[in-house]
Amino acid sequence: MRLSTKSEYAFLALLECTRAYHEDRRIKIGEISVNRKIPKKYLENILLQMKQAGLIKTKRGSGGGIMLGRKPSEITLAEVVRLMDGAIAPTLSVSTFFYEATPLQQSPEFIDFFREIRNDISEKMETTTIEDLSPNE
Repeated sequence: MRLSTKSEYAFLALLECTRAYHEDRRIKIGEISVNRKIPKKYLENILLQMKQAGLIKTKRGSGGGIMLGRKPSEITLAEVVRLMDGAIAPTLSVSTFFYEATPLQQSPEFIDFFREIRNDISEKMETTTIEDLSPNE
């Protein structure tokens, strides 16, 4: 598994939203963009995807901005990666949510090996939340 830049930026944006959550305020797109050095247009696309998935909420106008759609302790790393990148599995033929046949299916030994890797990574990501990785301030 390899994270895309999109997933990495999504994590950074969620950390900024978590900081704002703990300060009981909304955060502006521009603030996230500047603080985390994310191109604004690219960030807007990522935030739209996260909004559609319910990870964040937005409000327009005075006093508007972005806030988390759920508590940071309820947003897992696995959920973010699947939203941004798709499968967590190292090969799609062992993916739980994005299964697709691959040449490795000819070898049960490889399938077992990569399924074990998928299970280890998935378990860690399913049990780690944005809150777990947010700096304590």
